[in-house]
Amino acid sequence: MLQSVDRALDVLDAVAASADPVPAKTLARRLGCGLSTVYELLGTLTARGHLVRTPAGYALGYRVPALHHAFQRQMQVSDEVQELLVRMRKAVGTDTYFSAYRDGDIAVLAGTAAAHPATGGFSVGHDAVPHATAHGKVLLAALPRAARLRRLTASGMPAVTPRTITSPELLDVQLRRVRQEGVAVEVEECAAGVACVAVPVPGALRAVSAALPVEEFRRHGRRVTEALRHVAAEAAKLV
Repeated sequence: MLQSVDRALDVLDAVAASADPVPAKTLARRLGCGLSTVYELLGTLTARGHLVRTPAGYALGYRVPALHHAFQRQMQVSDEVQELLVRMRKAVGTDTYFSAYRDGDIAVLAGTAAAHPATGGFSVGHDAVPHATAHGKVLLAALPRAARLRRLTASGMPAVTPRTITSPELLDVQLRRVRQEGVAVEVEECAAGVACVAVPVPGALRAVSAALPVEEFRRHGRRVTEALRHVAAEAAKLV
């Protein structure tokens, strides 16, 4: 039973990772499963609405957005918060995100970005490298030291790029500055050519952040930071 559940989730993840519908034979080959097994799993996922069958293969179904909305509801991401992110993106032209700390994990809960953003874009979901992201630094800085050490011990501090801070001592120095200044900045620590800035949402373990090409950050970083502070103040009224 557990193996079947794992395989069904593997199929769902494989379809979600593809830009186009995926034929059953391709899924079987990618996952190393027999074609009959894949067809059985596809039938179950399609019947439940998690996938749809198209002439070109299988794609995500209409049940998936409902799950996403349920996730946002549980994480207290209202339509008003999403609208704040949209307004921020329209005002300053940056990819904008809303993140949170919850039960030992840091995650991106919502975001607005172009289909193919110049920054690469963050995906909604678990942040495995919070020491390398601006929103991660804001949320780590807000945690008690013991909780922060548990989080970093669980994930480690791998080098995502050559500029990623991998020393706990250096990170502590940076996080003290984040607490003092109320803003976190990372330049090419998470992705080459990309800078991110984040500020805390007052009164909550939440953060709003923006990602933009490094050259744009150097020209407009102050304006982006001030816009984020405004969004954070408004978001504090909604969470």
